[in-house]
Amino acid sequence: MGLIDALEQGAKLTREEWRHVLTKRNKEIADVVFQKASAVRDHVYGKKIYIRGLIEFTNYCKNDCYYCGIRRSAGASRYRLSKEEILSCCESGYAYGFRTFVLQGGEDPYFTEDRMEDLIRAVKSEFPDCALTLSVGEKSEKAYRKFREAGADRYLLRHETANREHYKRLHPSAQTLEHRMSCLAALKRLGFQTGAGFMVGSPYQTTECFIDDLQFLQEFRPEMVGIGPFIPHHDTPFAGEEAGSVELTLYLLALVRLMLPCVLLPATTALGTASENGTMKGILAGANVVMPNLSPQNVRGKYLLYDNKRNTGLEAGESLALLKEAVSTIGY
Repeated sequence: MGLIDALEQGAKLTREEWRHVLTKRNKEIADVVFQKASAVRDHVYGKKIYIRGLIEFTNYCKNDCYYCGIRRSAGASRYRLSKEEILSCCESGYAYGFRTFVLQGGEDPYFTEDRMEDLIRAVKSEFPDCALTLSVGEKSEKAYRKFREAGADRYLLRHETANREHYKRLHPSAQTLEHRMSCLAALKRLGFQTGAGFMVGSPYQTTECFIDDLQFLQEFRPEMVGIGPFIPHHDTPFAGEEAGSVELTLYLLALVRLMLPCVLLPATTALGTASENGTMKGILAGANVVMPNLSPQNVRGKYLLYDNKRNTGLEAGESLALLKEAVSTIGY
């Protein structure tokens, strides 16, 4: 466990050391890593799990990423929420106790810089004591600046993979890793609390890809990291591929917690979809954020990034009550 201890103490591992940590894992090692990650999270955050109200406000997307169920070429049933519908989601979430809202959507050309700026100002005006997180993909630095000046606090932009060749195999040629990384750098420069992250088990992914991801995260030091297993969608080129490993996802979550002790680390919806108790397993591996869905019931089934996406069908209040109960059973 020497390398794990070194990681916990802030050491930057070499590629060879990372390779050893990733390839020599077994259940006994993983359990120790989970315990260490939980202890680090508890030392920084105590027994608190943070809730973020997720509002999936559009499933239109101009991109054609090969793994995504709302890609431009997919036959998804499309929708956009109006500003009034979005504010209504925030209002109900606020009443349940949410103080962070996450506006997530595809890269929808309808939501121009000006429309987004207007939407951000409206949310921040009505809910001035709430943080606002955006997750709307790659934009220009000018657009990001407008969003920041309008009041957006945080921005989630998963890098998906830090390996250039792997990135090319997951995306059409119009999308490049260089541009994705330049967007992340711009977000940091502008003062956003910035979130990156990657899929686990996506097609063509290798141990070397994971090493690239972990080394990137250690250098970039994002405030948030989203990690979830790859889950195929029937209407994509990767429909027949195997889903990513839950166990490896949890192991990588724990490694990120040890590497970045203060990071906000969600137990993602994909993790909860891939494993019945995925959310609780994620917390026990070092996660400290959950993102219940505040989107209207009639659109939740349409924001289908992957097949069988978990959707409780419950109102936000019922869902939150069940979540609190489940989290309390493991001491959080």
